[in-house]
This record gives sequence, structure tokens and C-alpha cells, in this order.
Amino acid sequence: MAANKEMKVPLLDLKAQYETVREPVRKAIDEVCDSQWFVMGPNVKELEDRVAKYSECRHGIGVSSGTDALLVALMAMEIGPGDAVITTPYTFFATGGAIARLGATPVFCDIDPETFNLDPAAVSAAIENDCDHTGGTLVHKASGKNIKALLPVHLYGQTADMVALMDIAGAHGLGVIEDAAQSIGSEYSDGRRAGSVGHIGCFSFFPSKNLGAFGDGGMCTSNDDELAERIRVLRLHGGKPKYYHALIGGNFRLDAIQAAILLVKLGHLDDWTAGRQANARMYDTAISRSGLDGNVIAPVTRTGRRHIYNQYVIRAERRDELRQFLGNAGIGTEIYYPVPLHVQQCFEYLGYSEGDCPEAEKAANETLAVPVYPELTEEQIQYVVDKISEFYN
Repeated sequence: MAANKEMKVPLLDLKAQYETVREPVRKAIDEVCDSQWFVMGPNVKELEDRVAKYSECRHGIGVSSGTDALLVALMAMEIGPGDAVITTPYTFFATGGAIARLGATPVFCDIDPETFNLDPAAVSAAIENDCDHTGGTLVHKASGKNIKALLPVHLYGQTADMVALMDIAGAHGLGVIEDAAQSIGSEYSDGRRAGSVGHIGCFSFFPSKNLGAFGDGGMCTSNDDELAERIRVLRLHGGKPKYYHALIGGNFRLDAIQAAILLVKLGHLDDWTAGRQANARMYDTAISRSGLDGNVIAPVTRTGRRHIYNQYVIRAERRDELRQFLGNAGIGTEIYYPVPLHVQQCFEYLGYSEGDCPEAEKAANETLAVPVYPELTEEQIQYVVDKISEFYN
């Protein structure tokens, strides 16, 4: 039965989270201000060590944003003009944008319709049909570029099929960069955590993430000593020691204040994740018993995987009308992502067209994120599902 009581349910309520960490966060900021050490320093080093351990990696390298994590990871693998990188079109722009910014070519392959992650079968088909094997090098026929890496995204908080993707990469000598911006602490079915399976993992600490700073911030993780050291040097303009540059890098440093805030929040991350998972289970149950079959499809979690629910994303008939109806009822929602990268205007030069990645295009037209943040109440969750039912009934 639809709820009669109107209420406000924002997509995300960071103020509610802040109330739980206000005093330790302010203390941490004051300590940085007292030290006057604002860039890099001991807070950044401690955060690197703790995130690396949390992600089951030997190395953590703090950087200025999740986008810069992708950029410096690609730079560390020496990807540039003449190279191509296989990735997904159904993701935030930074995934494809970082590749293009270095003069390399994104090669877009379709997604698994259940998890929304890069589909290993689509990758294998693209390699078989759209590439030539020349002298041990994989060459993308349409662009003439050498495919050098694979860049899967662990979308919405669930890992991509990393065993299959790593097998493909290994068979063709490709580097693997994991875009784990939405998936800190998520696990593959064999227990390995996001960011630890490929050669480099890339994380974002944008405020809306499960582990969010008070501004931009990011991190690269790796179990490869050489790649980790290259990233450390590249984030400081390629200088080691200072003022001596064997590499051309950039200014990808992490602020100490952001690191100090993240250190406080990291201690709460597993509890917040458990809250999101509990909320997701409540949604699953409420959607199942509401008779919405055929109208709404709840997220699919692969067996054995730890899904951290950075977002709770449903598929919905008449998605845009539903979103407007929920907005009128005081419920915040978001569409991730309404235009897949392969048909974005800035990538017209790549020659893709509608129909080239049909699952990504279908997801772009059907998916809708509803609130899942840990401070939600059961009453709020039921209100969201009741309003969805009211729309369809």
C-alpha cells in the first residue's frame, strides 16, 4: 500500500554523516593547520599505508583526484599517441577522458547487462574481430593503434569479472588498470579486493563516494614495485630528487587536510558499508514483495562478491517519468549515465554510432539510482518503494 505521509529523502545526505564525525574531523583539521604542512607529509603517508592495507596492496600513492589517479596510472604505463586502451562506454567521463587526454585511443566494448560492468565476452569478440595480431602486437584495425591496456570499471560498488579480464590481458600482453573510483573495499568472488587484481588500481575520494573527502582526492594502489615508484615520481612533476627530472610528470599531489579527514572517515568505512548493504537488502525485499516485477529490476550481485553499494541502481520502465514522479514526492534520484561515452559528441572522431554497444545504450535509457546512504531509515526506504509502486499502479 502506498504511503500517505509525505517525506523528504535526498539522494545523499552528507550532513547526517558529518554529524557522526564532526569532532574528530575538526580536531584533525586543526592539527594540520597547527603543523602548517598542507601538501603531502605524514598524514598523506599514513593514509597511503592504511588504504593500501585495506585494499590488500603493497603500495598506496595519494593523488589529487580520482581522475588524476587514472591519468597518472596511464602515464606510468607509458600510454600515449599510437596506443589504444580497451574500456567500457558506460562509466563516468573520466575513464575515457584520461585515455584521450594522453593522445591515446579509447576502444569501447559493451557491458554485462546485469552488473553494468565491462563484459569479458565483448572484449574477446572485439579482439577477435576488430584487431590484428602483428608480430606479437595487438593492433586495433580502425585506428591503427597498438592496444596496450585494459581499463575495466568496478561500477556502482561491484567488481568487474576480473579473472576473465585478467586472462584476456595475460593472453595478449596487456596492462590492466582498475577504475575502482566507486568500489573501495569491494571484493571479487575469490576474496581479492578492488584495486589489487590488476597492475594498478585507481580510487576517488570525491565527497559523494563511500569514503569521501571534503574536496577532491584520489589514490593509486599497486602490488608492482616498479609501477608504484613511477607513479610516486610522476605525481611530483617527474622529479626525483627534487628539481631533477628524468620523467615528465604533473602536479598530482594529495592535500594533507584531505588525508587527515579521510583517516578519520576510514575508521568508519566498514560500518557505513554495512549500512548501505543492509539498506540494499531492505530495498531488494521491499521491491520483491511490492509486485513490481516487469516494471522494476533490482541490482544483481554476483555470488560471493562484496558489493559496497556506492549506488543502488534499478532498471525501470518509463524511467524518466518515474524520476519526475519521485522528485515531486521529495525523493532524490540520479541517472548514471544518460549518454554512453561511445556516442558522446567529443568522441565522434572515433567513428562509433548508436547500436555499437547496445547493452550500454539500453542501460543509459533504463537505469535510475535511488538513495542508499547508510543513515537512511527503514521508513524512508519503504516510502521510496511505496512511491515507485504508486507510480506504476
